Amino acid sequence: MLAPTDSLFDQTALLERAERLVKAARAAGADAADAVALRNLSLSVEVRDGGVEESESAEGDDIGLRVLIGKRQAMVSSNDLSGDPAELAQRAVAMARVAPDDKFAGLADESELAREFPDLDLIDRALPRVADLEARASAAEAAALAYEGVSKSGGASASAGIGGMVLVTSNGFRGAYLGSSHGISMTAIAGEGTGMERDYDYSYVRHAADLENPERIGLRAAERAVARLSPRKVSTRKVPVVFDPRVASSLVGHLASAVNGASVARKTSFLKDKLGQKIFADGIRIIDDPLRKRGLRSHPFDGEGVAGKPIALVDGGVLQSWLLDCATARELSLKTNGRASRGVSSAPSPSSTNLHMAAGNLSPGELMADIKDGFYVTDLIGMGANMVTGDYSRGASGFWIENGKIAYAVSEVTIAGHLTDIFKNLTPANDLEFRYSTNAPTLRVEGLTVAGQ
Repeated sequence: MLAPTDSLFDQTALLERAERLVKAARAAGADAADAVALRNLSLSVEVRDGGVEESESAEGDDIGLRVLIGKRQAMVSSNDLSGDPAELAQRAVAMARVAPDDKFAGLADESELAREFPDLDLIDRALPRVADLEARASAAEAAALAYEGVSKSGGASASAGIGGMVLVTSNGFRGAYLGSSHGISMTAIAGEGTGMERDYDYSYVRHAADLENPERIGLRAAERAVARLSPRKVSTRKVPVVFDPRVASSLVGHLASAVNGASVARKTSFLKDKLGQKIFADGIRIIDDPLRKRGLRSHPFDGEGVAGKPIALVDGGVLQSWLLDCATARELSLKTNGRASRGVSSAPSPSSTNLHMAAGNLSPGELMADIKDGFYVTDLIGMGANMVTGDYSRGASGFWIENGKIAYAVSEVTIAGHLTDIFKNLTPANDLEFRYSTNAPTLRVEGLTVAGQ
């Protein structure tokens, strides 16, 4: 294992730099200010056909300053941590003086700031060496290439990294956290000539000990690619559609986009008038949890220093909450729920954290058992979900279901409907796993249009 220098884990210097920026901004005439610093170290290796195709290493710190003069705000950023804080602060203040008024801009209220930082077990202090990453990627590729029917490698990769955030505000917040990441992915290609098909698998976690076995990742990618060979086309019809877990999460992601406070405030969400109303079937729960141990998007405080806690966006099928930062909460006459995210050069904006739909009671097999004619989706193409109208239309591939069983591969079809109807007619299976930042079990949706020949 590569043992990074202790300085990588010591964010004292970044905290002190952020504090100096905030003090310089106040001295330059800002009414309020906050400074955010982001730390990043990443290592990655890509292999193809048994050889290393690419190896990358990156390390750096970036810092940004936001200043407020009345209701005007401006942001500046730099990756030069040795520069004069006063110069950066003066530039930000000068920009803020000529910025337009934003009556909702401002720091978080002091009463909302996090005072205790829970241990979320986000950091694995031992990073692998490049040779270790190469071994992981090579093992995944070898397992895929050994599977009967796989003709080529689409490439395998392994990565590791450490990232962190520092935030200091002029109203008393001072905080920092670090998180590590480890990943393996494999893309397998099956078949020959114009009949080739590809598929993939991957694992991405906080701690190396939680990584899936590289050989298993390669094997799953191979199995999926071979299963997609000789796809058929189907005629247009309206049938039940079952979403594999790795694409089912996209429906939860569409819900998150529609309940984003910024979209609601701008009235660009088809759910803007649905708070407190039933939009899913009984029993459906969708949870956003920034405090999940080892969660891929966990953090002890948000981009404004606000303490986050788990919230049910949907409970019992009823829409319970928006995703809110301070500005959107003020605009909607609500209180922030600690969902602010930010970079060094932009103002905070709302975002989900670790998001999931709770599991149902039926197994995937039981969920499909009564489907005489249906579509099992394993891959979605395009971005055909309109958050303003709720219209949904996406390219898809997967497998046709006949009499409750997977029958044959299908490609070049489009699934279409409206997200309002999709949400109301959705049933989850019991196979929820926490593999991504947004997770869902296998989902069945009644009455979608599958457009084919």
